[in-house]
Amino acid sequence: MPELPEVEVTRQGIAPFLVEQTVVDLVIRNGSLRWPVPEIAKQIIGQVIRQVRRRAKYLLIDTDAGTSIVHLGMSGSLRILPHDTPVEKHDHIDLVLANGRLLRFNDPRRFGAWLWCELPEEAHPLLAKLGPEPLTDAFNIAQLAAALAGKKKAIKLCLMDNHIVVGVGNIYANEALFAAGIHPEAEAGKIDIERLSVLVAEVKQILAHAIKQGGTTLKDFTNADGKPGYFAQKLHVYGRGGETCTSCGNLLSEIRLGQRSTVFCGICQTR
Repeated sequence: MPELPEVEVTRQGIAPFLVEQTVVDLVIRNGSLRWPVPEIAKQIIGQVIRQVRRRAKYLLIDTDAGTSIVHLGMSGSLRILPHDTPVEKHDHIDLVLANGRLLRFNDPRRFGAWLWCELPEEAHPLLAKLGPEPLTDAFNIAQLAAALAGKKKAIKLCLMDNHIVVGVGNIYANEALFAAGIHPEAEAGKIDIERLSVLVAEVKQILAHAIKQGGTTLKDFTNADGKPGYFAQKLHVYGRGGETCTSCGNLLSEIRLGQRSTVFCGICQTR
């Protein structure tokens, strides 16, 4: 599943082609995504796209009439293409622009979403209870310590909880905990302030670096211009269970936490 860096890379890729452009059509070929795609052609045709934002892993395409809320799901992608680009399998939605281009949403597994919100997006049920963005000042040591106080859950599960902080998915939770030297099964409420401070810094640094590198190349993800991300070559633990630790040479362990693969070094990462 594309994680926050991949979604942000997509936002950066499509935004220059969308902002201040007028929508002339919305073509829905298959509205059966994770949730039914609403019939919003009347609302959006003729509207000017004001900005393209990201909240957690959702992309927000703003017009004066409302906001399209787009999620890439497990295999979705967005491409900027000429109007006359032939339609391929799994090309479910086209947002057609007056400048001769279109934004095409492709999603083989159909776990993605394209929704519509006419209220401030903070009021939308999918967005209303989200935690702070990890790359903003709202995600800080005081906020994290307060959110984890008294929690007995494993720190990795808390780090992936969107009510605590958004957008830290499985890949980057593995990587941040390794960089911070924290065992993924450590009881969240018992981690001291010093180690939490390191964890906050590592989350920010790793996500920012991944965005700079263009996102992590996974099986289904390419960014808006079709080029792959380049952060995968920098991964220290994710997907490397049974291989040697890049720091100490110990064999990396792999377990399941919250039904997700979790890789760590038993020497470098302590409880």
